[in-house]
Amino acid sequence: MKRDILFRLIACHVFLMGILISLGSAGQSVDKETRTLKVLCYNLRFGELASLEELAAYIKSEDPDIVALQEVDVRTHRDAAKHQNGRDFITVLGYHTGMLTAYARTIDHAGGYYGIGILSRYPFANTRKILLPPFDGSREQRALLVADVELPGGKLFTFASTHFDHTDSGIRQLQAKALNKALKGNKYPVIVAGDFNAKPDAPEISVGMKSWNAACSPDFTIPVKQPRSKIDYIFYAPAGKWKSLSSGTPNVTLSDHLPIWAELELLI
Repeated sequence: MKRDILFRLIACHVFLMGILISLGSAGQSVDKETRTLKVLCYNLRFGELASLEELAAYIKSEDPDIVALQEVDVRTHRDAAKHQNGRDFITVLGYHTGMLTAYARTIDHAGGYYGIGILSRYPFANTRKILLPPFDGSREQRALLVADVELPGGKLFTFASTHFDHTDSGIRQLQAKALNKALKGNKYPVIVAGDFNAKPDAPEISVGMKSWNAACSPDFTIPVKQPRSKIDYIFYAPAGKWKSLSSGTPNVTLSDHLPIWAELELLI
């Protein structure tokens, strides 16, 4: 009798240890999975060259964790994109991709709004819009849309989408300074992505973004048919909190820009 009880106790102990080891392994794999992030950045050209359903299908096919979008219309009526008239880009894209959404209006346009957006697999702890200079109404207002994103297990990182001025390097240099001021000393590791409207050797990139690390490939992003300039970027900081794994510039012709993507591992 005593011997049977002993064997049962040993068997029970072995069974419980197996469960604990399995749970530990599962927890490790989930943690590892949620620390690797795929970032996508795409200027949509206000949907002139494709339907929202086509854009959403492409975004979904890349299976990103988070997406920075530029030239995002909400309920506009453009002669150049009549098939998009009255449509809420960010809501429709969120619906068709199954991702959460954040939007920042930068200007009123054509009866609606024009701005930048974020799609995310994970929930937002908070979002905020930071206006970029100049502020005197002399040119189109630009902004930085910033979100603190909560990963499973409670880890957070900060993600920002932006779109710099398209006409003046001096203005873009001011906007780079404002971006750095807004994100300097940020509480969480940061990724910023967007259309900077500047080549890599321009001072707004070579100097203005010098403290950042580029995660994207050096491939040209515009124009789509015969790309000859790179103006779209994915940056991260600080270097010790991220590991750049891979990147790409897919040949997708749904906009006048090529999309870019990067895989990063969060090292906390």
